[in-house]
Amino acid sequence: MKKYASLLFLALLLNGCDDGDLTVDTIDFDAATAASCPENNINTLIYKTKSQESLILQLPLNSIPNDATPVNDSIVYDINNSTYRVVYRAYDGTVGTENICGTIPPRTPNITEEWQATAGKIVIKSIANIGDPSPTDGSTRITGYTHNIIFRNITFLKPAGPQTEEEFVFGDYKTSPENMSFTFPENASQCSDKKNVYNFNSTSYLMISNLDADLIVKQAGTRSAPISSTTNKVNYTTFKSNTGTLTSSYFCVSPVPSTPTISGTWDGTTDTSGTIEVTTVTAGTTNITYTHTITLKNVTLKKGNTKFFLANSFVLGTITETSASN
Repeated sequence: MKKYASLLFLALLLNGCDDGDLTVDTIDFDAATAASCPENNINTLIYKTKSQESLILQLPLNSIPNDATPVNDSIVYDINNSTYRVVYRAYDGTVGTENICGTIPPRTPNITEEWQATAGKIVIKSIANIGDPSPTDGSTRITGYTHNIIFRNITFLKPAGPQTEEEFVFGDYKTSPENMSFTFPENASQCSDKKNVYNFNSTSYLMISNLDADLIVKQAGTRSAPISSTTNKVNYTTFKSNTGTLTSSYFCVSPVPSTPTISGTWDGTTDTSGTIEVTTVTAGTTNITYTHTITLKNVTLKKGNTKFFLANSFVLGTITETSASN
C-alpha cells in the first residue's frame, strides 16, 4: 500500500511540474530615472539603471518627437530585434552610463544575464510642459516634454525560456525644449516686395509673411489686422546649433537657403484673436521720417499638437522710411 501511495505522490508531483508554466521573474525600475545617450544620427538610446541592472530601449532617431500626442492617442511601435529593441541586463558589479553609452564600453562589470524582447508594443504618450504665465505680459514658454513609455504584451527571451507580460511600465522620459530666444534688435526689416517683415537673432527669427499692404503706409496713425493662415501669416522659426550662422542674406531670396538647418517652425494660430498692429509716427517737415512700430497682440504659436502664448503685446520691431514732403 505504501508503494502505491508513493507512486501516486510521484505522479502528482510530475503532473504539477509539467503544466507548461515558467518561473516568472520580475524586474522593477520604478524608482530609476530614465536617461539617454548622446545622439549618434542613427538611434536614440534610452535607459534606466539600478545597482547591477539596466533596462535599455533602442529606437530610430526622432521616434519620440518633442510634441504632445493628441488626447486619447499615442505613438505605437512594434518591438523587434533590429530597430525597436528592448533589452534587460544583469551585471556582476555596479553598472554606469559608460557601460551603455561608451563607444568602447569598459571591460567590467561583466554581463551575467541578458533578456532580449522578441515581441510586443512600445506605447508612448507625450505632453508638453508649459510654464506659468508671465505676470507682466501673460506669455508662456515650453519648459520641456514628458514622454510616458509602456510596453504592452512584451515577451522577453530569458535563458530559462520566454516570458510575456501584459503591461510593463518603463516610465517617464523627459526631454528639453528646443532653444528659443525672443530677444531681437530694435529695428526690423522688410523685403523689397513689401510682402514679408521680419526680425532675427543668431538662432531664430519671427516673421509676418504676405503682409497686408494697408498696414505699413506713410501715414501717421494706428492700423491693425487679424493674423491668418494666408494674409498676415505669423511664424517663428528656430535653427539647429552648429549648422551655420543666421544672417540677413537668409531672407528675401528664393529658394530659401539650406543652411543653417531649421530645427522647428511655429505658426500663429487662427483659433485665437491674434492681431498685427502698426503704429506710425512722423518727424520732420522737409524730409519726413516715418517710424512704423509693429506689434503682435494676443498671438499663440503652434507646432504640431503643442502651443504657447507669445504675449499680450510683443513688439516685433520698427521700420523707418524717409521721403520728401509734397
